[in-house]
Amino acid sequence: MILNKKDIVGGAARAAYRLHTGLQNAGIDSSMLVMDKSSNDINVICSSFSKYEKFLYNFRSDLDKLPLIFYPNRKTEMFSPSFSSEPVLKRIMEIQPDIIHLHWIPRGFMRIEDLGKINRPIVWSLHDMWPFTGGCHYDGDCGYYKNGCGNCPILNSGKKNDLSSRIFNKKKSIYGKLNNFTIIGLSKWMADCARKSKLFRDEQVITLPNGINTNIYKPIDKLFSRDIFNLPMNKKLILFGAMDSTSEKRKGYKYLIEALMSFELKDVELVIFGASKPKSKVITKFKQHFIGNVHDDIALAILYSAADVVVVPSVQENLSNVIMESLACGTPVVGFDIGGNSDMIKDRLTGYLAKPLEPQDLASGIQWVLENENRLNQLSINSRNIVLERFSIEKVTQQYIKLYENMMEIK
Repeated sequence: MILNKKDIVGGAARAAYRLHTGLQNAGIDSSMLVMDKSSNDINVICSSFSKYEKFLYNFRSDLDKLPLIFYPNRKTEMFSPSFSSEPVLKRIMEIQPDIIHLHWIPRGFMRIEDLGKINRPIVWSLHDMWPFTGGCHYDGDCGYYKNGCGNCPILNSGKKNDLSSRIFNKKKSIYGKLNNFTIIGLSKWMADCARKSKLFRDEQVITLPNGINTNIYKPIDKLFSRDIFNLPMNKKLILFGAMDSTSEKRKGYKYLIEALMSFELKDVELVIFGASKPKSKVITKFKQHFIGNVHDDIALAILYSAADVVVVPSVQENLSNVIMESLACGTPVVGFDIGGNSDMIKDRLTGYLAKPLEPQDLASGIQWVLENENRLNQLSINSRNIVLERFSIEKVTQQYIKLYENMMEIK
């Protein structure tokens, strides 16, 4: 059974659902337990069944944030106490699955305490750093998770025994009681962070990526794709996007804008998805097209195919869905050489890895990709090939099945 707060909305949800469908296609009896269901998949089960449970559902995420009111000077980065919980444990006991595969579970979906009550092998895919921190989802390079949280920079607490310390110690107590527990770093970087963390350094940590359906995410005729989104036919198009792409600081929109201010190529325009057009005008040298939120896989594949290059200027990134989806569609990617980006962006083979947080080098990378048509065509071929070789859902699913089988053999 796969557990994730949502089934198809959000990066972790889409990755978890792809694995769910991949397992089903491979003949595995897979079900998915979620708090918020958007698909019509009968094998996706909502944790809330009764009217009372559904009533509480609307308040769980807000209830979970209540401890944060004691930190009025905290930063805007996401921090999840996860004190509130859906009736997840009850559903697990009713279904009695052979194995539990956790994905993204905070924000009112599942409490850490519930893990200690599950008498099943547990796999946990790390979509961010939250499972081994005191509450933050990305640590902003503070590194406190390596020895023990407290005096949290995100909470701006100034105290060693703050909320992050209490959450960290609670996790430590629960994890220490788990048997047959495997941690999956979706990228080499995330696996390495987990191994260095105080909470997971004594656990089994392996690296296994997400997979992608390469029959959906594939190259589509560029002119057709641009026509669908009403984009110009005769321009070089740079695509940037993510959930809350222009407002989430970690996604690095400001670095992209700085890079484009020093850009030298002409006939270039910027396409942004995951955000609406801002009320205040953002000054760039190029025209911007705001697409808004795009959740449908086919629409996303068309959008990636419409672009000449995708830019992922994130400050911290795990195994980016945007990068994998773009490469699968044959569109090269430029990003900083941080986090898990190098697992997919092979410098000057599938795109360009810029020096971390250097907008000028980001600009150089974008220009390098776009300035030569023959080079762009070869990058496109390489991009598609690396996904077929390493990230197709069929190949990745078989690796997960082997892991499950090995864990179920452990008595």
